[in-house]
Amino acid sequence: MISFGMVTLFRKEVRRFLRVPGQTLLSPVITTVLYFVVFGWSLGGRLREIHGIPYARFIVPGLVALGVVTNAYSNSASSLFVMKLQGTVVDLLVSPLGYGEILGAFVGAAVLRGVLVGGVMWIVAGAFEGYGLAHPLLAFGLVVLAAILFAALGLITAIWASTFEQVNFVPTFFITPLTFLGGVFYSVEMLPEGFRRFTLANPIFYMVDGVRFGMLGISDASPWTGTALLGALAAAAMAAAYALLRSGYELRG
Repeated sequence: MISFGMVTLFRKEVRRFLRVPGQTLLSPVITTVLYFVVFGWSLGGRLREIHGIPYARFIVPGLVALGVVTNAYSNSASSLFVMKLQGTVVDLLVSPLGYGEILGAFVGAAVLRGVLVGGVMWIVAGAFEGYGLAHPLLAFGLVVLAAILFAALGLITAIWASTFEQVNFVPTFFITPLTFLGGVFYSVEMLPEGFRRFTLANPIFYMVDGVRFGMLGISDASPWTGTALLGALAAAAMAAAYALLRSGYELRG
């Protein structure tokens, strides 16, 4: 059940990231344009098409997915970690809000930021390659599931971390590499056998591939596999984040 306190905390978190629109919205626009210049246009002249789709358009879903997950993660991780450093998280934990309401507010705000950034990146990309969507509801659903998963992972990391370096460890060494190696810029059919097996073992591949199916109608694996995997991982991450909040691990000093 959504309470007034949960809505208030959600609005606070949304206002927090809207105060820095250059960081939350303008930066992804610049990044998307750079990716198009470096990969879409330069490599597109050589690869031309993948599965009958122009290469510059083929990479759009992966770039959108990358923007969504990195922003959802950073929003929840940075917000809770700063509160933890300042000691204000203790006030939040002893407030009348339930742990589920705290979790819902943080994750909801992070998902909103991720979806907004993904939408901006898609609009910018559409200026180059068009705005068609093959399965819009599926694409949106997968984007939201991915944002929920990484928002919850951001909370888990913030609870565990004791320094900003540890907060940045996950996106630097896991999220970005696994996303880039998850089929953002290539089809799995283009890979040699060993690398193909590695890609198919990468859970982020199914997220990227599912979003690509939702946007473009093509995929290297079953989109329903990606949907089920994302749903299971998101549920597990939310349960873990709730358990950590409830336990007060590393939060109550």
